[in-house]
Amino acid sequence: MGLRAQLAALASRFKQEVVFYRALHAHPQTPWLAKALLWLALAYLVLPFDLIPDFIPVIGQLDELVIIPLLLYLALKLTPVAVRQACRDTIPVAQDQK
Repeated sequence: MGLRAQLAALASRFKQEVVFYRALHAHPQTPWLAKALLWLALAYLVLPFDLIPDFIPVIGQLDELVIIPLLLYLALKLTPVAVRQACRDTIPVAQDQK
C-alpha cells in the first residue's frame, strides 16, 4: 500500500470518527457528563490556549496528544455500550479505494 493510499485510509477513518462522535453527542441517551467531556475535548482542540504552554520542550507539544484522547476515553466510558453501538451503526461503511 502506497503512502497516498495510507493517507486516504487515515482520512476516511478520521471522517468516520467525527461522524461517530457527532452522533454520540446528538443521541438522547448519552449522559450529560459525557456530552460535556466531548465539548471540552473539542474546545481544547480549537482554542488557542493550552494547559501546558508550547514553549516547554516536549511536554508542551505533547499535551494535546494526552488530554484530548483522555477526554474522549472518559466520555466513552460514561456512555452506555448500547448507545455507543447504536451510534457506530449509523456510520456508513467506507468503500475501499483502489
